[in-house]
Amino acid sequence: MKDITLITGATGFVGSAVARTLQERGHKLRLMVRPTSDRTNIAELDADIVVADFSDPASLARIMTNVKYVFHVAADYRLWVPDPDVMMRANVDGTRNLMIAAQDAGVERIVYCSSVAALGLRSDGIPADETTPISEDKVIGVYKLSKYRAEQVVLDLIKTRNLPAIIVNPSTPVGPRDIKPTPTGQMVLDCAAAKMPAYVETGLNIVHVDDVAEGHALALERGKIGEKYILGGENMSLGELFNLVSEVACVKPPRIKLRQSWLYPVALVSEWLARGFKIEPRVTRETLAMSRKLMYFSSLKAQRELGYAPRLARDAVTDAVSWFRLNGRVQ
Repeated sequence: MKDITLITGATGFVGSAVARTLQERGHKLRLMVRPTSDRTNIAELDADIVVADFSDPASLARIMTNVKYVFHVAADYRLWVPDPDVMMRANVDGTRNLMIAAQDAGVERIVYCSSVAALGLRSDGIPADETTPISEDKVIGVYKLSKYRAEQVVLDLIKTRNLPAIIVNPSTPVGPRDIKPTPTGQMVLDCAAAKMPAYVETGLNIVHVDDVAEGHALALERGKIGEKYILGGENMSLGELFNLVSEVACVKPPRIKLRQSWLYPVALVSEWLARGFKIEPRVTRETLAMSRKLMYFSSLKAQRELGYAPRLARDAVTDAVSWFRLNGRVQ
């Protein structure tokens, strides 16, 4: 009897939220992890833990036994990598291998966690939606390119092999259990700890991570095969986000706005140091280029077709700061 729901990436920020939401709905969970995964986020879940490798189709086939639904949430999410091929193999080739393994095993429905990074943007400040045009040559950054290509793989398999997949495109999740943290979580953490003296203005869409998880469940229950659904929240400038974080954390907000052009030499040096010392750069040429775009999105389609109802950004920030404080990251 096929009665298992498989989740990839369940040890991560979004994946662990999806696992909790599905467990509350009564799903029998199987969680795919890597041998080196930090399992803190899934320690309290009642689930079957399995180890598999996206580059090994045989291991993927083994974990599909009795699986009814698949949620593919795992992804290499970094805004800078010394070797882009590593990210491409994980996010693009890994997605293809998992989709084919799931279909070959007769899985009924798949929810693929893509990203708004795979979608187009508007130049007039109006929030983009699932139909906003995009082409590969307009995608900035290795991570965004990997997510764009991975989404194209899923769409092609839907068309050519009748893959039973629904695609969700989360915007910028914020909230509890961001253990790494993610790049956005690191910004929230730095601001809450009063370690953000200056910033480069841009625009983004902030959503509570638990709302993203709820959106995944709704996509399984109500989504249409082959459709895409943006799971977003509130559009705001980066300055507005930092003001909100500072208010919640009771610290002074950063006041100095820097121009992208001022930081270009700093980005070059930062990338050089990162390659030489195997550290994460704090600013890169790609992040500066991305900051020139207002990453505003509309979730109206998900609200209309799935019943998706995201809460305010303040709730996401409040929960994130509380979690960082509870775990000793913020005083």
